Amino acid sequence: MPFRPGIHGSSTAVETDSTALWRKRKYSRDRICTGCYLKKNGRYVTLCPSIPGNCDMQTPDAFSRAESAARFLLTQTPLKPRLGLVLGSGLGSFADELSEAVRVPYTAIPFFPRATAVGHAGQMVLGRVDEVAVAAMQGRVHLYEGYSAVEVAFPVRVFGRMGIPAVILTNAAGGINLEYKQGALVVIKDHINLQGQNPLVGPNDDRFGERFPDMTQAYSKQYREIARRAAERLGKNLSEGVYAALAGPSYETPAEIRYLRTIGADLVGMSTTPEVIAARHMGIAVLAISCVTNMAAGILDKPLSYLEVFETAERVRGDFVALLKAIIADIAADIQP
Repeated sequence: MPFRPGIHGSSTAVETDSTALWRKRKYSRDRICTGCYLKKNGRYVTLCPSIPGNCDMQTPDAFSRAESAARFLLTQTPLKPRLGLVLGSGLGSFADELSEAVRVPYTAIPFFPRATAVGHAGQMVLGRVDEVAVAAMQGRVHLYEGYSAVEVAFPVRVFGRMGIPAVILTNAAGGINLEYKQGALVVIKDHINLQGQNPLVGPNDDRFGERFPDMTQAYSKQYREIARRAAERLGKNLSEGVYAALAGPSYETPAEIRYLRTIGADLVGMSTTPEVIAARHMGIAVLAISCVTNMAAGILDKPLSYLEVFETAERVRGDFVALLKAIIADIAADIQP
């Protein structure tokens, strides 16, 4: 692959005179780009000087960063993804179902945040689910990792600049609604953002969307109906519920769970809402599905453990994969140009 000056920060191999070289983006302590480098024989060789405005690694605005990341991803595959997927805690194995798959580590994508949470592989998988081209995030980033809401929402911005009109977001959640059982799959119909952050705070970039986006139908009613019908065909029960988003990383207290139930929450988790807000800001349609990997604090007489999340997700993997495949086919049929 020839080196492309306009897309820096990739760890993609470059063949020059039969010698494998590696590009590396370097940052100063305040995360400002200090120039692009090639790694040769264990040493970094300067490719270009760190001159402000000299390359799109230096661009300050979020739109240009998202555009750069999107362009890079689209060079990695001949496919044109029509759907974006975000696979949450313990649910990333769905990406292994993709055919014609190209796997791109987040560390190789310009400006992309790095996933550090347990159970989040941290790679973008570009491929097909049956005949549908998708871009699947195998893991996400969270506020509790130290990222801002703007950074958490950045991958959805990239989806938008890739020309993706719809996303399916998944997460592992605690069950507040006493009718839910561990392992239940629940379509999110609305959310309560208690994270104390919003990815739209700050100057608005009209290239993304309008200043005050409507959130009345944040979660597409049409796609929720598609999900319900798909579950019905599979003989599975699919509930709907309201998702409460908290910052984490500590689990909620029993008193907090009683409060959340009182204000109308059925599920609780530490993700998803920044992505939904950014998606709707860009006019991207959203479907979100929670896997109830544990009952929330105080419902069962036992402490909560993150290990339970992965054990439950693995147990329901077959149902999750079958449902997601059925939903993807129906949504793709709806968005075909």
